[in-house]
Amino acid sequence: MVHDPVDSVDSVASAALRELVGIPGVRRAAIALSEGGGRRLRFRSSDGGAWCHIDAYDDVPLTTVVRTGRPLLDHLDGLRAQFAGVVERQRADGTVALAALPLPGRHSPIGGVVLYFDVEQAFDAPQRGLLDAVAHRIAESVRRVRSAVAHDDLTQRATLRLEDDPRAAGRARQFLRGLLTAWQVRRDVADTAELCVSELVTNAVIHAGTGSVLTVSLAAGVLDVQVRDHGADTGVALVDDEDPLRVFGRGLQLVAALADRWGADHDDAGTTSWFSLEVGAPAFA
Repeated sequence: MVHDPVDSVDSVASAALRELVGIPGVRRAAIALSEGGGRRLRFRSSDGGAWCHIDAYDDVPLTTVVRTGRPLLDHLDGLRAQFAGVVERQRADGTVALAALPLPGRHSPIGGVVLYFDVEQAFDAPQRGLLDAVAHRIAESVRRVRSAVAHDDLTQRATLRLEDDPRAAGRARQFLRGLLTAWQVRRDVADTAELCVSELVTNAVIHAGTGSVLTVSLAAGVLDVQVRDHGADTGVALVDDEDPLRVFGRGLQLVAALADRWGADHDDAGTTSWFSLEVGAPAFA
């Protein structure tokens, strides 16, 4: 079970679900928020129960709209070819139409909502516009709460020197994990940060051929991570190891997809690669 501080994502979700089930014809609604770098969704339904986690790659309408960023509104017969199992279960529960909408984020959806209708729906332009506006409003509320940090005036900072070593990415992740746990950063943000820092450090080892310095800071609800190297591209080859989270061959595409902001600054002495994540409120166990 996942707990939130009072007046946080939990209260936003409760209000959103009340609004969604108040839409004419909606018999049930659910909300899901992306976690773990998009690998899972934190799910809650209007029919009660606590938050739970679902695999973001399950083949159901809600996860599909979160992955694609495109809404899905149709009657059950129109969904049968793609979601046969879902259609049969929902038909048995009295659903006749379904609307799944992404919750928009800066670069990709932060989650999604799904509405189950027990009466026929037109899904015409006015209704689509209304549902899209509701999804945008819910997304903005989630983002606003996540950016509200209890200690906005407190800056926390730490650095780690890394050797020119194929296993440097693993050391960087371990260091970052310890910091973010101590700083009470939410697990989903920490997971995303670990994936991104692994990519930056791996790129430094591959392209610079020197040691690097990892700098991590947290201030005003924003986590900033920098990797500074001091060399040029030397074509250094990496040796095999058993690190399951090592990332190869994707350049900075992963960082671009997951971070709120990112970049690389070059000068005569080397390169500073960086990314930023909005961390939201401190985590509570």
